[in-house]
Amino acid sequence: MAATGSAEGASGSSALWAEVRALLPRDEEGLPLALSGEVEDCVLPLLRRARALLYGAAGRPGAAAAAALERLSDILRDYSWEKLNAGPWREVGKGWRQVYAYGCLFGALAEVAAGRSLARAVRLCDLGLLMGAAVLDNALARLVRALQPHLPRAAPRGTSKPPFQRVRLQPPPPALRPQEVIPHLHCPSLEHFRDNYLVPQRPVVLEGVMDHWPCMKKWSVDYFCQVAGCRTVPVELGARYTDEEWSQQLMTVSDFISQYIMAENNVGYLAQHQLFDQIPELKEDISIPDYCCLGEGEEDDITINAWFGPGGTISPLHQDPQQNFLAQVFGRKYIRLYSPQDSENLYPHESQILHNTSQVDVEDPDLVKFPNFTKAEFQSCILMPGQILFIPVKYWHYVRSLELSFSVSFWWS
Repeated sequence: MAATGSAEGASGSSALWAEVRALLPRDEEGLPLALSGEVEDCVLPLLRRARALLYGAAGRPGAAAAAALERLSDILRDYSWEKLNAGPWREVGKGWRQVYAYGCLFGALAEVAAGRSLARAVRLCDLGLLMGAAVLDNALARLVRALQPHLPRAAPRGTSKPPFQRVRLQPPPPALRPQEVIPHLHCPSLEHFRDNYLVPQRPVVLEGVMDHWPCMKKWSVDYFCQVAGCRTVPVELGARYTDEEWSQQLMTVSDFISQYIMAENNVGYLAQHQLFDQIPELKEDISIPDYCCLGEGEEDDITINAWFGPGGTISPLHQDPQQNFLAQVFGRKYIRLYSPQDSENLYPHESQILHNTSQVDVEDPDLVKFPNFTKAEFQSCILMPGQILFIPVKYWHYVRSLELSFSVSFWWS
């Protein structure tokens, strides 16, 4: 029986390699190693050596070739990682990001060729997708999609309770006074939205717009574990990004759920600008609101963000440089909006990095330190599942999750 099991394992491993190999060009000449920018002369020979190892065998690379490919992958990633972290991100050349992506790709392929656990291969793909630049027609995204069905379904560790049985008691939101409530509107026409809200830059809560999105029926903590539990993502640790103890960390979605969704005291937030590109299965469950067509940019220019976390997480009062549709999938959020005209009464931070963020704690303001805050007029709402809040460009907004919550925001011009 042991011999049979070993043979079946080898057969399955060979079949997976054949599937993975089919994602790549048929021969070395079809993998040109083109880089969009200059890199140091020592890098290209390393890339070519890794390519030769990948294509050197008629079939699957042997143990020695897989080990050599892994070593080259480590060198490429370590060397390019130093370049990625040597200065401001905007100054990092695309060529070095592509080198990092190639390093992750070759490393993931070495893992598969060696027949080892696929979890590390998937992690390498995710690191390349997060920090690298697309290579070979986005080969990393295609590779991870091929590997994922072969992984065991991830489940949150550390408890046998269903995730939704964990309830954190949060302070109730402030009472909403009628004159401060953001108006609600059911499926307005494009013209009505444009003339009454977009052009005059007035906030509004839209209802009925996302009822048909698959996420409204499919998404839950269990669903995220099944679809994305093994995927590595950046997580923000702390109740709000202005806290001194706030930090960021890479972890799997399953570990994030175990440590920050199901735990009683830890506070962490999955705030991800690349999640839907990284995990296309989730992107298929949402739709870009039709009203975005009223903007000046193309659909590809729209930035889609994910916001997933427990009750008690807070986005301090801040403003963004684009129009924003904030769509609530599950959970509730208390949101307060201030007009850009009140900016001077909101005491923005003086530092360049936080100039778009207020110093005021909205729900517990220090009026001795910030006396003019009382002069600022605001609107507020409790954003419910199935509702979309239109936040005009530069409008100041404060957000507190009242319970376990998942939101999707669309930034558009």
